[in-house]
Amino acid sequence: MRNRSDAHIEIGYKVERHIKDGDYVVFNRQPSLHKMSIMGHRVKVLPHQTFRMNLSVTTPYNADFDGDEMNMHVPQSFETIAEVKEVMLVPKQIMNPQCNKPIMGVVQDSLLGSLLFTARDSFIDHEDLMQLMMWIPDACEIPQPAILKPKPLWTGKQVYSLLMPKIQFVRFNEDRKTHNWASPRDKNILIQNGEILCGQMTKGQVGNTGGGIIHIIWKEFGAEATNHFLSRIQCVINNWLVLHGFTVGVSDIIARENTMGLIRSTLKKQLRKVHKIV
Repeated sequence: MRNRSDAHIEIGYKVERHIKDGDYVVFNRQPSLHKMSIMGHRVKVLPHQTFRMNLSVTTPYNADFDGDEMNMHVPQSFETIAEVKEVMLVPKQIMNPQCNKPIMGVVQDSLLGSLLFTARDSFIDHEDLMQLMMWIPDACEIPQPAILKPKPLWTGKQVYSLLMPKIQFVRFNEDRKTHNWASPRDKNILIQNGEILCGQMTKGQVGNTGGGIIHIIWKEFGAEATNHFLSRIQCVINNWLVLHGFTVGVSDIIARENTMGLIRSTLKKQLRKVHKIV
C-alpha cells in the first residue's frame, strides 16, 4: 500500500502482523510420542534463520543439534493463546506424567559446571562474585565470605545457594552407616533452608531424576519457581565457566593403562566362554 492513510480498518477485519517478543507459540518435533513433544514457548525475536531454545527443553523433545527439523505454529485466536499459556507452556511440562518425575533438568555445560562450581576447592574472589551476581535478578544480600585473609573469598556452594529456594535436602551417597558428613569425596549432600552445607551438585541432584532438587522445588514451590531455578543455574554457571575455563583434549579421552588391561582381560575371559560354548 503506497499511502498508510488509504487503509480503512473496520471492526471485524483481520490484521496480520509479524510475531514479536512475548508472543506465545507452539513448538513441535516429530515423531510426537508423548504430550511433551509439543509445548508452548514465549518468543524472543533474534537474527538469523534458525529456531533456538533452552538446552534443558531438548530432553522432552528428544532433540539434538545434528540437523533436527522442528516446527513452530502461531496460535490464531485468543482461546488458543490462553490454552497455550495456561496448559501447554514449558514450565507446566517439567514433570513427566508417565513416571511422576522431572523430564527436564540441568544438562551438559551447566551440569558439568555445577559439579566443578560446588567442589570444596572452588573459591570466588570479590570481582568475579560481582560479575556472577548480575545474573541473579533477585539477589538482595551478599553472603559473608568463607575466607577473610589474605583476601575475601566465597565458595561456589555459597553462590549456588543464592539460586535455590529454601528447601531441605539430605542424601547419603557415602558412609551410609556412619552418616559421616565430611566424606572424602564430598558426596554426602546436606541442604538446609536452601543453603548447601556439604556435597557437590551432580546429575542425581539437579538432573531430571526423581526425588532430586528439581523434583522437590516443583512439589514445594511450583512450576514458576522451578523454571526460575533452572534459568538462574544456567546463567550463573555458564558465565562462571567463561571466567574459570574448562577444556577437553585428546589426552582426556585416552583410557588409562589399568583400564585397558581390565578391558583386555574381560574380553579374553568372555572369548574363552564363547569358544567353550561353540
